[in-house]
Amino acid sequence: MRKVTAGLFSTIDGVVQAPDQWQTAFDDEMGAVLSRMLEEQDAVLLGRVTFTEWAGYWPTSTDEPFASWINSTPKYVASSTLDSVDGWSNSTLIKGSAADFVRELREQPGGAIGTAGSPSLVRSLVEEGLIDELTLMISPVVAGGGRKRLFPADSPQHTFELVEAKPTSSGTVIASYRPSR
Repeated sequence: MRKVTAGLFSTIDGVVQAPDQWQTAFDDEMGAVLSRMLEEQDAVLLGRVTFTEWAGYWPTSTDEPFASWINSTPKYVASSTLDSVDGWSNSTLIKGSAADFVRELREQPGGAIGTAGSPSLVRSLVEEGLIDELTLMISPVVAGGGRKRLFPADSPQHTFELVEAKPTSSGTVIASYRPSR
């Protein structure tokens, strides 16, 4: 069975929305963790917001090596409002339940299935018991109110086990968790 992973940039107060607005640094250690995650993945799950933002940039980007990777990797988009994702090669719109689609995708041969950004999708996959590993890159900043957190105050309780945690040279803490099952 394929593993489903999620990697998100986060603040100390749990904000995951718009890291470009609050992330103070991106260091070599963070780059190494992201590279390792990408090497294991051969499919990406995206929510509508992340897909829409990225589809406007990555298809024509020369920002290597990520541009080549994301453009050539199969992308599966969870959205109830998009009619088509044909504008970005290797993209497939998930029809129906994203959870059911991910359950079926996990049964197919291949490497890890990663999520990119897409906090609402990550949250729904956690609630469905479909995330096998969650990596948070926690920046030493408080973003404050009015921004989306990975888990809002009314989220049900979920318990995780720490797999690994390490600080980076910029003060970010990279913490990986697996759901307790």
